[in-house]
Parts: sequence; structure tokens; C-alpha cells
Amino acid sequence: MDALRETRDRVKLIVGLGNPGSQYGGTRHNLGFEVVDEVARRRGLDFESSPANAVMARERGQDEQLILAKPMTFMNRSGEAVGVLSRYFCIENGDILIVVDDANLPLGRLRARPNGSDGGHNGLRSVILALATLEFPRVRMGVGRGETQRDLADHVLARFSPDERATIDEMTMRAADAVELFTESGITTVMNRFNVSERPDQMMENDP
Repeated sequence: MDALRETRDRVKLIVGLGNPGSQYGGTRHNLGFEVVDEVARRRGLDFESSPANAVMARERGQDEQLILAKPMTFMNRSGEAVGVLSRYFCIENGDILIVVDDANLPLGRLRARPNGSDGGHNGLRSVILALATLEFPRVRMGVGRGETQRDLADHVLARFSPDERATIDEMTMRAADAVELFTESGITTVMNRFNVSERPDQMMENDP
């Protein structure tokens, strides 16, 4: 029993948030899906059914296990799958990483945090309610707010323009790198490496 518990303690769960269905592919709200897809591609993993309303790709190593997951609920119910998976595999909150888009961050900016509020994001709000805590790591991917007169829901459910796509593709690769680093070294190392602007004049100390 102790050996089983020790093995389970080493499980890390990476959850990309998004909406299921081809009609949502490529939208701002589905960047979390794109990141876990990229990590699965790098590791040669395939997605399959899971104990939750989600698909998962699982890697079993000698020292730790990694689970990549995409909830198959809609965004505002993402936490249901996170809660089920965390309980089923006995995963500590600190070993759960949520990857999510964020309209509060400029396009292309990554921001990693060990905890925090939902920042107005329905997916994060659902995860917070399901886990009953703010204490879980997250990587937020900046998609910008767009035109202020445009409804926010319309903005995040829209696809990127051709001139934005190169920035998004590059950010997606960096977010996948952040996930890989999290699995090896934890959220503090991710923050130290990725919460730094490319140029000093881009520093935003008040990022939410």
C-alpha cells in the first residue's frame, strides 16, 4: 500500500482548457488544448478515454507518471474533469498544472503562477470550485483583449487573424516548453524562466 501511495504521489496532471468540437478548433479559448496536444506529440503519446469526462494521454516512467488531459465538457465546467482525475489518481494540488488562455495578458505573453484567483476566466473558476482551493499552478497564455467595444465572449471564441498566428504558434511552443519544465522542476523554475519579458520596456509588474 505504501509503495502504491508513493507511486501515485509522483503523478503530475497537466490539463489544457478548451471547448470540445471542431467548431472551436483554433479559437483563442482553445489554446490549452493546443499546448497539451503539442506535449503529447513531443512524447509520442495518444489520447484515449479516461475515468472523467475528458480524454487523456498517459506516460508511465520509472520515477514519475505524467497525465495530459483535455476536458470534454465545455469551458465553464472544466473543473468537473479536473476534480475527478485528481481524486482518481490521488494527485496533489501542487502537481496539477492548468494551461489556459487569458484575455488580461497581451497577445503572446506567458505568465506562470503557483496559485491565484480566476481572473474572470470561467474555466479557472470551475477548477477552483472543483478543487475547493486557489492553490494550484497555472500557465496563462495571453490572447489580448481586442477591441474594447467587442463582447469578450465573442473575442475569445474567435480565431486568430493570419498576422497573429505566428505569435500564437511561437507562444504555444514556449508554453509546451513550460509544461515540460514543470514536470521536471516545478512551478517556481517555470516562473523564473518564463515570467520575463522579451524586452525591458515590456515589463508588466502588475500582471494579474
